[in-house]
Amino acid sequence: MQRRIPDAARRVLNIQLKELEDHELITRKIYPVVPPKVEYDLTELGKTLIPVISALGNWGDTNEEHLRSVILKRLNSESSSLISEPEAESDSR
Repeated sequence: MQRRIPDAARRVLNIQLKELEDHELITRKIYPVVPPKVEYDLTELGKTLIPVISALGNWGDTNEEHLRSVILKRLNSESSSLISEPEAESDSR
């Protein structure tokens, strides 16, 4: 899993997988080999989420352009406020 999601922190990934397992959405199988090998599978309950996740992905694809523009607008606003803050501090001295 770590290889497929290289940007995910190992600790965060482990916490999320444990939570999914606790909610009986996935099962974990540990193989007694070196190096350790672990496999995860969706449970029957977990498989019922596939259409929901697919619909959410389709929604994201449909609205990608709008979402991207909103995020970029917010990032630009945040970066320009960071740039103007030091000037405001120096003006008040």
